[in-house]
Amino acid sequence: MANIVDFKQVSTVGLESSPVAEALAGLRANEARYFMNKYKHEFTVVPASESQETLDYVNRILKEERDLEFAAKPLETSRFQVENIDWTYVFYEDGLSVNVLYSLDGPKPKRAVGFKLSEGMEVPRELEGKFKFARQKSKLAGTIRGSYFVIKGEY
Repeated sequence: MANIVDFKQVSTVGLESSPVAEALAGLRANEARYFMNKYKHEFTVVPASESQETLDYVNRILKEERDLEFAAKPLETSRFQVENIDWTYVFYEDGLSVNVLYSLDGPKPKRAVGFKLSEGMEVPRELEGKFKFARQKSKLAGTIRGSYFVIKGEY
């Protein structure tokens, strides 16, 4: 069942099993605020157990592009299209958020995978030494560390 993410009243619903649930909820709310402010789009999430196709899509890109497989349990996903961009999110129990930005057309399509780490979590073993993380401050999420890579293949 889909759940609209409220960025005014941050809730840990769906993320309770995470050791950094409050920070992960803030990270999720930060994404919701971005999409509302930029696109007037309500950010909705569904339990990972109800979104195997979305998980398969993200896992395939991670595996084929960078040979990455995360040990952490996925808790929630989100997939939607705004303008000509297909957005996909996976929120993991350890506090990691993975998003896939995949523009569907245009002269120079933008296609990338982004990683965001919730405040209080360690860098996942799978990403250690492979990515440099920039820090950004968020009123909702505290300090977010983020990185990304450009997708080269077609998905």
